[in-house]
This record gives sequence, structure tokens and C-alpha cells, in this order.
Amino acid sequence: MSTATGRDGPPWQRIHPRTVLVTALVTAGVAAGAAVPAAIGLAGRFGYAKGIGWVLAGAVLLIGGAAAGDYVRWRRTRYRIGAERVDLHTGLLLLKRRSLARERIRSVDLTAHLLLRILGLVTVRIGTGEHTGGEPPLELDPVTRAEGERLRRELLDRATAGAPGTHRDGTLATLDPGWIRYAPVSFVAPMLGGAAVGGVLQVSDWAGAQGEVIDWAADRFRDTPLLWTLVVLVAAALAAGVAGALGLWVEGWWNYRLEREPGGTLRVRRGLLTSRSLSVEERRLQGVDLVEPLGVRLFGAARLDAITTGLTKDEEERGADHDTLLPAVPRPLADAIAAEVLRAQGSPAAAPLTAHPRAARGRRLRRAAAACLLPALLLAVLGALLTPVLLWVALGWAVVSVSLTVPLALDAYRSLGHTVSGAYLVTRSGTLRRSTAALRRTGVIGWTVRQSYFQRRAGLLSVTATTSAGAGAYTVHDADASEGLVFAAEAVPGLLEPFLERP
Repeated sequence: MSTATGRDGPPWQRIHPRTVLVTALVTAGVAAGAAVPAAIGLAGRFGYAKGIGWVLAGAVLLIGGAAAGDYVRWRRTRYRIGAERVDLHTGLLLLKRRSLARERIRSVDLTAHLLLRILGLVTVRIGTGEHTGGEPPLELDPVTRAEGERLRRELLDRATAGAPGTHRDGTLATLDPGWIRYAPVSFVAPMLGGAAVGGVLQVSDWAGAQGEVIDWAADRFRDTPLLWTLVVLVAAALAAGVAGALGLWVEGWWNYRLEREPGGTLRVRRGLLTSRSLSVEERRLQGVDLVEPLGVRLFGAARLDAITTGLTKDEEERGADHDTLLPAVPRPLADAIAAEVLRAQGSPAAAPLTAHPRAARGRRLRRAAAACLLPALLLAVLGALLTPVLLWVALGWAVVSVSLTVPLALDAYRSLGHTVSGAYLVTRSGTLRRSTAALRRTGVIGWTVRQSYFQRRAGLLSVTATTSAGAGAYTVHDADASEGLVFAAEAVPGLLEPFLERP
């Protein structure tokens, strides 16, 4: 990495020159993936020799253009770490100069996909933990791993000096290979199964053989009843989805480690092919969220997410697990890690919750009935006007949907709850994705009270705590009107009282 002395500060440094090689290799991989369908398509029109020639020429132009563009980026990108600021200059036609005060730095994350790891490089993302008009974190892509670690230690040590240290530092959690048993019961498995079926059809369409593939599958089940055919096809898709879910889990969570570093920084390291190192300053931490998707919850497990201030939009779009501290693990372990992360005697998310009135259950049952019966009624009307077949469809829809939605509605009611536990307010809701959020009371900046006409008739209301952390709002749904207001007033004294009338 070359450097240049600055006139009014520390020396300027460049990102690593191997970035050109990385870009060329990545582009070559993309070109190779696109070359197969492109060659097949061109061969049918111009012949195999000309088709392959056009594909190779296009690949060479693509790789050369990408490498040349990244070479210009490398030549025009420089950064420096000063005592007070971090500066990054880049761009050729459009010059971009960014300067970030070191006192505002809240996160330094290191990421390296397989190719970067082979070459000993990482991408460094420096964030302020603030919503700055959609401005992304400052990114150094790439630098050597040693340089990335040096930057992370230097910038975070300065940012977190004097952080509280009442709990132990060091390793809080490490990977248990047994946790992989929760991967197949997540919603990822069926989605990947559907994607596998779609992928087979798409690739066969590119090759002009989609009809042959469908005919081959039809021949295999020619003498099989329709019901068993559907069962076998769904089972095959689910098996592919389970295999994909296991592979994604291994790639994403292998080598997992959760640590608390001296100075008050939580660090999550994980990844098999793509290594990820995510750091969260504890002063940003405003609570935790225990997330229990339905399949995972049936096996007594939960995932632990951090509720932190200033997760930028760009970070949110990178993936839902960017703020995940712990993958799906047994619920007692998730509670123990939550208590350790929050420096508490026990997990606030495990505190007993106040149940909601039965009127809240009635609201969920009525919604479930409407979702089931309105489509059935529409099908029945069409069946009476057009064909009796739709009447049987309506009956089947009503039976299947009611048997599914009514238990889910009852479960959604049982999941409702709220309480104040020490320094945290706790709210729980959801059925397909049950969330138990423990939010620091000092992090609440406002309350929103909503009461619809039907809630007013049932004596219910919804109270939303507004915060700058996490999702930005955490709601107590369909609480008793008086209990909900008392909860809000006790959770953050003085914030809601001016708007209350007490008897």
C-alpha cells in the first residue's frame, strides 16, 4: 500500500492494488456464468464457432473494462487517519471528498468474501451510527487484513474510551454445531425449495429444453395418483430447501464468536467463505430483541438481535441479520446471553408479562374469520353463477383456511404481553414471527397512542414507544385502555403525564 505525505496532516494512504485483480477475477466469474446461456443462444443463430467467438470477445471486453475502471478507482482513491478526522478522497470525473470526525465513529466492520480472504484483504466500513440523509458508511475497499484490524482497534478504542466495564470482557458465546438443527425449521427452507424449482425451469428454458424437462417429470408420475404426485413433488422441493438452508447456515455462522472487547465494544465474528466482523459500541445499545419464528419457536429456540441506535438504511438493506448477535439457539441460552450483553442480572425479555384482555383475542379471531370466509363467499357466489366446481373450491378453502388461521389467531393472542422490568420496558407480539423486545426506558423519546373506533368499543388501545434505535417504534398492541396508559406513564415518568387525566 503506497503512501503520500500530506502538507497539513498525516500521510495519505491508498487502498491495496490487488483490488484490480479482485475485480478482474469477479468479473471473469460473472462472465463465465453468463457465457453458457449466451453461447447456446448465439450458436443456434450463427453456429457454434461464431457463437463461442462472440462470447469470448464479449467476455474479454467485459473483464478488461472492469479491470481498467477499477485501476482508475485505485489510482484516484486515498484515505488518511488523523488525530481528529478520517478523510477519504475518490472519483475521477465526479470528485468525492468525505471527512468524518473520529468522535462520531460508532462502528468499524470488516468483511471479506472468499477471494478477498485468499488474497489477505478485507473491506472496512466505518459508520457513525446516525441517519445522515442516506449517506452510506465510509468504506475502504480493500485493505490488508492487518491494516483493517489496526484501523478497527485504533478507531474504536478512541471512540469507546471510558466505556463501562462492570461485566466481564472476553468471549460471551462461541459456535455450538448443534445449533444447525434449527436451520431446516426456519422460513428459509421452503423459500429455497421454491427457488430451486424455479431455477430448474429457468435454466431448462435457457437451454430450450423446458418442455422436455416437464415431459420427463410427467412420465415419472404417469401412473401415480395426483395427490401422491403433489406430495412427492412438494417433498422433493422441501428436501432441496432444507439442504440449501443447511448450507446457508454453515456459510453464514461457521466460526461464530461473540466477544466484549475492553472499552465496551461488542464484536460478532462469523462466516465460512465470507468472513464478517461486526462491531457495536455499547453506548449505541438500547436493548435486545428475542425473535422467535414459528418453526424455531416450536423447537424452543430464539434468535437474539441488538436494538442499536443509528442503523443506517444501507446497513438495513445489506441483510436482516446485520444486527444479529446470536443465531437461533435454545431459549434459556438466548436469555442468558441477553443478560450478559445488557450487563443485567437477568434477561428483561424473560420477565413475566401482563396479559391482554379477552377483547384482544376476539379481534384476532374476527380478522381470521374475515380472511377465511370472504374469499369463500366470493367463490361461492361465482360458483352459483358460473359452475358448481367453484362451490367445492369454496368449501375446501373454508375448511383448510379456518383450520390454519384460527389456531394462529389464538397463538397471536397468547403472544401479546407487556411489562416494565427494571431499566427496560418489554413488549411482545406476533405469531409467525414472535418478537419480545426489551427497550431501555431512557431510550424512549416519545409515545404514540392509537385507538380505532372498534378498539374504543372494546376498551382497548395500542401504545407505541418511539425511539432512535432499532426499528424506531415498538408497540403494545390491543392493551386494556387504562393499563396501557399506566404502563406508558410508569415506563417513562413525566413524558405522558401532561396528556393524562387521572381520577
